[in-house]
Amino acid sequence: MNGRKIFEEISKAGFDCALFLDETSQYYLSDFYTTDGAVIVSENETALLTDSRYIEAAENDKKAGKLSSDVNAYLFKSGLYADIAEYFAGVNAKRVAVDPALITVRQLDILKERCEGVEFGYVSDICLNYRRVKTPEEIAKIKHAQSITDAAFTHILGFINEGRTELEVAAELEYFMRSHGANGLAFETIAVSGVNSSLPHGVPTEAKLTKNAFFTMDYGAKYAGYCSDMTRTVVLGKADEEMKRIYNTVLTAQSEAMKHIRAGISGIDADKIARDVITDAGYGKYFGHSLGHSLGLEIHELPSASPKSKDTLVAGNIVTVEPGIYIPGVGGVRIENMVLVTEDGCENLTESDRSLIEL
Repeated sequence: MNGRKIFEEISKAGFDCALFLDETSQYYLSDFYTTDGAVIVSENETALLTDSRYIEAAENDKKAGKLSSDVNAYLFKSGLYADIAEYFAGVNAKRVAVDPALITVRQLDILKERCEGVEFGYVSDICLNYRRVKTPEEIAKIKHAQSITDAAFTHILGFINEGRTELEVAAELEYFMRSHGANGLAFETIAVSGVNSSLPHGVPTEAKLTKNAFFTMDYGAKYAGYCSDMTRTVVLGKADEEMKRIYNTVLTAQSEAMKHIRAGISGIDADKIARDVITDAGYGKYFGHSLGHSLGLEIHELPSASPKSKDTLVAGNIVTVEPGIYIPGVGGVRIENMVLVTEDGCENLTESDRSLIEL
């Protein structure tokens, strides 16, 4: 019933309807995925406008109770923009809200041309602000996605050897997640070895895994539209003392941050806890990204935990905790867990071993 929350907000601002042309908002509001359509939130319903490729599936989902009770699916009659204009006329909509970050200039120009007598106005982050706090149903989906991701890590430890390439490991992770219930990938898999591991978002190559060096894997499954996100760094062979010091510094930074994350902590303070550990160990200049971000239908959502964050964490947020150290020409370490923020702490959603693993 997310559409009812949205209507309550936009009606207070004097709007009759809200229009969404982006896929993520459409899924959030309708529980149905389409690549070509629109969702209109009006006083009496959440209307899903779609074409012949999707209408049968949408109607079947409606009959099966998979869609929210306020969602009704409609087949295009004359085309997307003509049907949007017809819908607005049918409900006598005079003012329609759109999210300025999710609509193009061209789309808005066409709407203004087609929808006579309709005034379009901006309401920023209409859906995104509601998506910050996860419902019990959303939390369950994210937990399931993470259970697939954890299982993939257990599997990949037995797959990694000296003859493997970065691309082979990435492909195996993705195949395992797909074959164990993932509906898709949360993002492009990162699997980088040796000096490549100093690249926080490095792209897997045909290079064979480097012996006695760090190997970082950052990947996630998507389940029922919801993402998971996890990073683990292992060593193929043996770690020397400096590698162990780097790894343990990152691990300590993550552990300290997880001890203090709870409702009421600011994103800046959460980040600072981990950053201070890394800085005090002498690696401060090698930690260039933020401590973490929220995720859900998208891999990067609000709130965030960073030196510039304006957010305060509240119960129901799910955020990543992913400090790292990246030394050019040497390698890097990142350890990433997801946590559910609660009133008195946080619940760790990532079960995979965080200790240094030497293979």
